[in-house]
Parts: sequence; structure tokens; C-alpha cells
Amino acid sequence: MIPLGGLEQIGMNITAFEYEDSIIVVDCGLAFPGDDMLGIDLVIPDVTYLKQNIDKVKGFVITHGHEDHIGALPYILQQVNVPVYGTKLTIALIEHKLEEHKLLKNTKRKVMKHGQSVNLGCFRVEFVKTNHSIQDASALAIFSPAGIVLHTGDFKIDYTPVFGDPIDLQRFAELGKKGVLALLADSTNATRPGFTMSERTVGKTFDAIFAEHTSKRIIVATFASNVDRVQQIVNTAYKYGRKVVVEGRSMVTVIDIASKLGYINIPEGTLIDIEHLKNYPPESTVLITTGSQGESMAALSRMAASIHKKVSIMPGDVVILSSTPIPGNEKAVANVVNELSMKGAEVICQDTHVSGHACQEDLKLIYSLVHPKFAIPVHGEYRHRVAQKELAEFMGVAKDRAVLVNSGDVVALDENSCEVIDHVVSGGILVDGLGVGDVGNIVLRDRQNLAQNGIIVVVLTLEKHSNQLLAGPDIVSRGFVYVRESEDLLEEAHAIVADAVEDCMERGVSDWGKIKNIIKDSLSDFLWKRMKRSPMILPIIMEV
Repeated sequence: MIPLGGLEQIGMNITAFEYEDSIIVVDCGLAFPGDDMLGIDLVIPDVTYLKQNIDKVKGFVITHGHEDHIGALPYILQQVNVPVYGTKLTIALIEHKLEEHKLLKNTKRKVMKHGQSVNLGCFRVEFVKTNHSIQDASALAIFSPAGIVLHTGDFKIDYTPVFGDPIDLQRFAELGKKGVLALLADSTNATRPGFTMSERTVGKTFDAIFAEHTSKRIIVATFASNVDRVQQIVNTAYKYGRKVVVEGRSMVTVIDIASKLGYINIPEGTLIDIEHLKNYPPESTVLITTGSQGESMAALSRMAASIHKKVSIMPGDVVILSSTPIPGNEKAVANVVNELSMKGAEVICQDTHVSGHACQEDLKLIYSLVHPKFAIPVHGEYRHRVAQKELAEFMGVAKDRAVLVNSGDVVALDENSCEVIDHVVSGGILVDGLGVGDVGNIVLRDRQNLAQNGIIVVVLTLEKHSNQLLAGPDIVSRGFVYVRESEDLLEEAHAIVADAVEDCMERGVSDWGKIKNIIKDSLSDFLWKRMKRSPMILPIIMEV
């Protein structure tokens, strides 16, 4: 088992399973950039290992349709073009992505039903029904000559889902009876005690909020992919005679796909176009929108900042945030809440969300049904995985058999052992606009330096053969100091550079690289002593 990404974070999930000459890959997700990744749009996994072993790779098997599990497929399939297997909604969402990247014709896709298996090389992969915050989520039972490995995917146990059947616990128990070699379970909520609440409990909260605010417009922000949540909002809106507008590109896409496939039932005449919003009184409408994570370009943030073309927040609007902030997004969410409150909106976020991930009691149930020989916690930060390791030991997995591994580790599994035997290239590749991987750590470091300290350009002109100084040095600065108020400083800097150049001329230094370094060093010394700042210094020498 070779996790190529996403093992020690929430995002960018991709794991390869290899036996002799067969490799199957579970999921292929992206991660969103951190605050320190200036200008980066998204991060995709490094699949060097798959490219080197392309002859062995039999296909991608996808657990569910969230971005952190399918988002990198359009980029990775260009390098590793193999068939993709997934359930109906998952494949439909993947096809939409492939269409945008003009890859539909080149990619083989196969829709799997729960309970069905597919043979890939010496593996057989069975899709097992689970519940999550998106429809059609699956656990994967991977049958290999070495034994059965069970990958839960992202899951929760919901006995009363809004749509479709509950998780197939019977199948988990049957697999447990056969004997499961290793269990790779979702660790996202492993630190939370108790059971994860059913999705239906949110429906009751919505009902109460709608009943209380009959004379106000209601705006609900949630994850685009949470189709069941949208279904419950639509049901409540219909009950209270309100029209529904869906806003936000990803939301419109997902709802469109889900309703075509019959995963969401919207009563006729309930959904209206955003263009027609002005034809209805505010208290008879509901907006379902993206932006519950405070993303700056999402619909809710644009409404809060008054830059949304069609919707402005009015005093008295009720805004429901139906999600919890992903770790790291708390500040962005707080900013949006503050902006909404300043505009006179009432913001509600109490009991309006349930998680899509299993808490401790749900994980215990899975462990007691499956009785794995080895436990390899996946999908969570280090603290989440440690919590699951302890829980596995509590549930009877031997201490040395609950194993924490990292992305890039090659984990050898057989009847008696589970150990890291090697390491392969793994990590993130940064995507910026149309450039994939052309921005690396060095470019990022430069961007951070420019953002924090600014830049100074020194321009001088030398005569071709004699290396006489003909013009300059001129100093141009951006993002360092406000030029008009710092003339003295720049004059001093000019003198320092002029001295350095003169010194080079006198000593007969003709190598431009050396001249540039001398200018750089003397100027940066001066600026550090005077200002305690170190901007990027770019000397440019022109020849005439």
C-alpha cells in the first residue's frame, strides 16, 4: 500500500495498492492552497511513482464525488490514462470535470453499483454502500492474494438517511467473518466522542427556523456537494410556500447533475431562476448558495461584500450557515459573518449542520464488525490518526498492529506483518492558472519575499569594451518604501551603489555576475542597517 497524498491532511487523497504486476489507485483528489501559497489555485498529488510504473496501473477506483477525492483526475489522467470506476453520481461529477478539460473522449469510465465488483489485474474491488455528506459514497473491499483490505472512504453511519439506504453494515460484518487483513478508516472525527447525528436532524432545525421567520427572506449557505442538505432545504421551503433560487457555479452544477440522475426531487414550480427573484416578495423566497467556508469568490462572500450582481443583503435577512468551518477557514468565515451582521442580517449557525464523518462510537461499531488484523488510520491530521490508533487498540487490535504511516511510505502487508519498507516520491504539485508544476518552492519563496519586503531594481549602463559607466545607477523601488516620502533614503542608497560600482571599475572587475553581487551585498547591508528590512534587490546591467 503506497499513500501518494492526503494521508496526513484532509485533502488530496490518493493511495496506490500494488501486488506483483498490478496497481490500483483509490481516489485522486486535490487540496486547496494554504495562506502561504500566494497566487496558487490548487494543489494536486505528485504521481511520479505511477508514471514510472504505468504498465502496472489498472485503474482508478473512486469512493465518492468530493473535490478532495476526484478533483485532481483531469490533471492526473493526462499523465496516467487508465479507466475510472465509481458509482453513478460520482462518475457523473467526474464526467462534468473531464468535459471542462476536454478529456471525455480519451477516458474510459465505468459506473458501478453497490455490491458489484470489478476485477483489475490480480485485485477484485467491491463497492460497499456507506453514508456520507454526498450521495453514492462507497467503502472499497479490496480482495488481493495477500488478503482483504477494507478502505472505508469518507463515511458516517446514518440509519435514517434523507435519500437511499443506510450503510450496509451487514456486508461489513460478512467481510469481518471472512477475515480482514487491514482496515483503512476515515479519521476526520476520531477525536469526537459519541455518535454522528443523522442528516435528518438538520431538517428539524430548518423547519423551526422557517416557522419562526415567516416574514423574512432566508439565505442558506452550504457545501455544493451536500445534495441531501439541499433536498431538506427545498422540502422545508416547499412546505412553507417559498420559491427556491440556487446560486453559485458549483452548486448549480451539482444540483443539475443530481436532479437529472434522480438523487434530488424538487417539486415542480419550486425552483426559479435568479433573474426572476425580483418578481417575488422577499419573504416568499429562499436562496441556497455556496460560500459557507468564507471563500472570497463564492456567492455568499460576494453578497456580504456588496459585489454580487443579482443579490444584495437587506436588513432583516436571515442567513443560515449550514456547515462547520474546515480547520484553517475559521477567520474567513468570521469575516463573512461580521460583514453580514453589519448589513443588518441575522446569522444562524447553531444546530444547522451535522458532520459527514464517523465519530468515535461509529468507528467502534465498524471495528467490532470488521475485526481487522491491522489498522491503518487514514484521512486526518496527525492528532486525528493518533486518536483512531488508540481507539483501534481499545477495540482489540494489537498495539504493534495499529500503524501510523505517512504519504510516500511503501507499506508491505502480509498475514503476519505490516511495516514500512521503502519510500517513494510524493507531495503536492502546485497549479497556478494554466501552469501545472511550474511554480515550486523557490518561486513561492520569492513571492513571499516580494509580498513581505518589496523589490528594488538597480539599473546601470556600461560601455561595451571599456566597461566605463555611461548612465546610472538608477534605483526603482516597488512595495518597499513610498518613494516621495523617502527621497533622503534613496539618495543615500544611490550613493552606496555608485561607490560600489566605482570600486569595481577601479579594481578592474569586468565579470557582470561579480559586479551584480557586489551591488546587491552593499545595498542590502545598508538597507538592513538603516531599516531592518531586506527587499529583493535586482541589479540590471545594460551594454552599449
